Amino acid sequence: MAKKPTKDDALEALDFIVNVLKEHEKDLDRLIGQLATVTESLGETGEVATKIEKVEERLSTIQSEVASLIKYLSTPKEMPAYPIGPPVIVKCKKWEDFKILAVGADTVSYQFKETEKTFQVDALKEGRVLIYTGEFPQNASLLKIWLSKELGVTEEKIFEGVLAIR
Repeated sequence: MAKKPTKDDALEALDFIVNVLKEHEKDLDRLIGQLATVTESLGETGEVATKIEKVEERLSTIQSEVASLIKYLSTPKEMPAYPIGPPVIVKCKKWEDFKILAVGADTVSYQFKETEKTFQVDALKEGRVLIYTGEFPQNASLLKIWLSKELGVTEEKIFEGVLAIR
């Protein structure tokens, strides 16, 4: 199985690319200087001088683009807070496992069935949906407050309902 690239691997590859581009920029500077010397020795007349000017312009444009690319690649980019990919659903059988995974969740929903004395809690955290289904707590009227304290999530981020993935 292939090793998943890490952030350090990506930064190392980016540094390598930036260094190669810097070397190319130095080569372009040297070539532009040599081209200027050749142009001066040939003089300002004739078809050759016109072609050389066009080449100089193109090389200057390429040099500017390489410099811009180096600047862009050297600027730190913000990485996503969580990996992008297919949604992950984690179903916990024990409340303590769910609680550990869901602490600080982005959003929490809950449902309870009085007749069955069970409730379900869903939490969205770092691109994952965490689910717990288990015994109904003794004091149902305080469920939202209890979930807020248990999971370290503000009450505004907790609602009665279902989190679903399409």
